[in-house]
Amino acid sequence: MNHLPELPAHASVVRLPDGTHVYADPGSLPAAYAGPQVVHQHIHQAPPDRTVQRIALGSGVGAGAVAAGVYFGPLLIAALTAIAANFAFLAFLALVLGWGVHTVVKSIGGSHGEAAVKNMSKAAKLARRRR
Repeated sequence: MNHLPELPAHASVVRLPDGTHVYADPGSLPAAYAGPQVVHQHIHQAPPDRTVQRIALGSGVGAGAVAAGVYFGPLLIAALTAIAANFAFLAFLALVLGWGVHTVVKSIGGSHGEAAVKNMSKAAKLARRRR
């Protein structure tokens, strides 16, 4: 009585590198090595730069740091841009208000206003020289 399973009809004998033989299904054997696979990629097909995420994963920080970099990175840039825009607007507003005050003092003040404008411009020139 034979207790061994029957070999499938499509099984073949494979000689191993050590000289022994085994029965194997040709569909389950790995494909023969055909050399390195060359993938041609042009510059416009390159993946986006993920330097922060690669550093986070390479140092073993994990997916939380990668998600934080992906989410909070652009959020930080947007917040800093908004702050810079606010400062630029405030500087422009101060410039316009200063010009307006200068013009009103010069036109309404008469000789006293003109003298005040001259004194202010002299004081500004002296302050610039002292720096």
